[in-house]
Parts: sequence; C-alpha cells; structure tokens
Amino acid sequence: MTDPIESSSGLSAPRFKSDIVIKTLLKSPLPGDEKPISTTDGETNIIAGPGEFEIKNIQVNGWALKKESNDKFIKSIFRIRFGDMTLGLLGHISEFNDPDIFEELGDIDILFIPGGNAPFINQSDAAKLIRQIEPRLVVPCFFKVPGLKRQANSVDAFLKELGQSKVEVQDKLTIKQKDLNPEKMEVAVLKI
Repeated sequence: MTDPIESSSGLSAPRFKSDIVIKTLLKSPLPGDEKPISTTDGETNIIAGPGEFEIKNIQVNGWALKKESNDKFIKSIFRIRFGDMTLGLLGHISEFNDPDIFEELGDIDILFIPGGNAPFINQSDAAKLIRQIEPRLVVPCFFKVPGLKRQANSVDAFLKELGQSKVEVQDKLTIKQKDLNPEKMEVAVLKI
C-alpha cells in the first residue's frame, strides 16, 4: 500500500492487510534529520523517507526531494523492484527538477503519479515527466473523487494531457510483465 488515506481527507481507508506500507510524505521530521522510518508492527512493514530497504525479496529505494521538503515534512519518491517488475512512486511531488534522482529511477514499468493538479504537480508537467520516464503503464493518483475534502481536478483533464480519450475505471489491476506493451504506454485508472 502506498500513501494510506488519512481520515482528514474525507475518504474511507480500504480494509485490507498490507505487507509493506510506503509513505511518500514524512511529516514533522527533526530539523536537519532526513533519516528514513522503517518499522514493523509484526505484520506490516512501514517505510517513509529516503533510503534503501529490502523486505520479502522486494527492493525499495527512496530519494528525498530536497527542493520540495522543509522543516515540517520530507517528500520522497520511490522505486520498487520485485521479480521482473519495477514500479515508480512519485507520491506528493509538486514539481520535478532534480535530474540526478530522475536518472537513478531508471527504467520504470509502472508509474504512479499525481493526476489531480494542485496541490501536486500540474497535469501538463506530469504529462511531460511521464513522456521523459517512458513507463509502460501509468496509474494516476490524488485526483478528484466524491467525498474528497481537499482541492483536486478530475482525472479526465490528466488523461487529456496524455492524449487518452477514454480509459475505463477499474476496481483492481492485475499485471504481469509480459502483459505490458513495450511499444505503447497505457493508462489505468483505479476506483477509489
């Protein structure tokens, strides 16, 4: 699970157990302290902040977005590798202008990126970033859904920026490496 829903959002958190929870926003770190959090409650491993982790043969690398972080929070992006798949989590980004981190992300099969505009990356910049990363599958997140209390745009504007006219909303997504088209990027919108 990534970026679990907080009750203040107005949305209900899904009810399922997770082996790993990754948080791309680490709130209230100590000043000057960018140490990651890696804890376990016996069943769930929680990762927040930059660092390198390996849990159950899943490799997780996180990088702090220093230009977007401050003394109240640290924003991070993550690359997750398991089996023959690589996921990119861009979480709470509002801009992306660190070429060193971009280079370290490497080849991404599935990219999770904010698709709802402010307070996150605007949809036009998100589309440009996606074209640079060239993932095989894009999954937008943080877009407007019924009940959401914070500002967000519809996922339709995001899809338009990507040149996608109609994408069916799915309850769940099951992907195998062989199902990903290396020649054509696809977009999957998940029901929240």
